[in-house]
Amino acid sequence: MALKSKEMALMIGRMMDDKKAQDIIVLDVAEMTIIADEFVICSVRSTVQSRALCDYIEEKMDECHIPLRRLEGYREGCWIVMDYGDVIVHIFRQQEREFYSLERLWSEGDNIHVAAKA
Repeated sequence: MALKSKEMALMIGRMMDDKKAQDIIVLDVAEMTIIADEFVICSVRSTVQSRALCDYIEEKMDECHIPLRRLEGYREGCWIVMDYGDVIVHIFRQQEREFYSLERLWSEGDNIHVAAKA
């Protein structure tokens, strides 16, 4: 059974939380664009953490038989974009996230903040 885009996005958000990503947001953009239904956005402290998080998400999604369609920015590690079809994952270093401010650009979407574990 295939996951719905919101379920997939929330699952990825939990994966991010498992690996200590910060400020995790699931943004519903379905009514604003045809490129995706959901964006999952997080911040990390370093390029090493961004690559490790990317590797972890890809591994876990592979285990769920959900293929990665496209990957951008891995080598630089400042802003990694992972395309899972209806869900686009954005892993930012904090500086890049503040500069590009995707939440502001897509402010019409419904934001869901993924609560960090206590």
